[in-house]
Amino acid sequence: MSTPPHTSTAASARDLIDIERYPIDDVDGAGSALVARCRADLAATGACQLDGFLRGEAVDRLVAEALGLTDRSFRNEAVHNVYFEDVDPSLPDDDPRRMMERASQATVAYDLIPDGAGIRALYEWDPLLHFVGAALGKHPFYRNRDPLGALNLVYYTEGDELGWHFDRAEFVVTLMLQPATSGGDFEYIPNLRSESDENYSAVRRLLQGDLTDVIHLPSVAGTLAFFRGRHSIHRVTPIVGDRLRTNAVLSFAEKPDQRLNTLTQELFYGRTA
Repeated sequence: MSTPPHTSTAASARDLIDIERYPIDDVDGAGSALVARCRADLAATGACQLDGFLRGEAVDRLVAEALGLTDRSFRNEAVHNVYFEDVDPSLPDDDPRRMMERASQATVAYDLIPDGAGIRALYEWDPLLHFVGAALGKHPFYRNRDPLGALNLVYYTEGDELGWHFDRAEFVVTLMLQPATSGGDFEYIPNLRSESDENYSAVRRLLQGDLTDVIHLPSVAGTLAFFRGRHSIHRVTPIVGDRLRTNAVLSFAEKPDQRLNTLTQELFYGRTA
C-alpha cells in the first residue's frame, strides 16, 4: 500500500507534526534519540506516547476534517469476545473465549477517507511508516493492507466504549484528535499473552474485574501513541459528557498482506471487502 511520496503530500504531512520536537523524518540522524526513547518506553511499559506530536493548528485542522466526515461513519453497537472470534458454545461459561465485551462507537473506514484529508496524508507518508518500524525494531515493516481497517476515524459519544480486546493487527498506532469531556481513556495490560501462551487464566481474572495490573493512559489532543496490541489487551473506558471523542487508528504490520478477518470487518464497518 506504500505510495510514492509526492512533494505536496510529503509537505502537508510534515507540516502537521512538531518536527523540531519529533524529527521522525531523520531516524538515523536527529531522530535516533527519539527512536531509542520509544524503544525504551515500549520495553518498560509496552506502549509509547508522544504528547504534542501534532502542532496546535494541525489538531484544529484534523478535528474539523474528522467532524466533517461523521456522516460517512458506520455505527456499531455489539458484543464480542476479546479475540474478535466466533464463540464456541461448548466451552465453559467462564472461559474468556465465551466472556463478552461491549463495543459501541462509530467508525469511518479507510476507503471513505478522502485523498486530500490530512490524516490520510500523514498515514501514507513514508517517514511515519519508517519511524514507527524503527521504534518497534521491525524491518521490513508495512502499512496494513485492509481496505477498510488500514486507517480509521473513530467517534465515541456519551456512553460509548470499546471493551477489552486483543488486536488482530500486529501493531496499532493511535492519534488523539479530540478527547471526551471525561472518560474515554485508554487502559491496557502489556504482553498479557504471547505467541506460545494465551494465558487464559489471567485474561479470565481481568474480565472478572481484577484490574491490578492495568495501566491507565489519559487522552490528550495531538498525542501519537503506539503499542503491541496483538499481545497487550486494552480498552477505551466509557465516555462521559457531550464532547465527541475523536481519534484516528493507523494500522501497520510485519507482513505485507495483513488484513482483518470478516467478523471484525462486519463488526466495525457493517460490510466486508
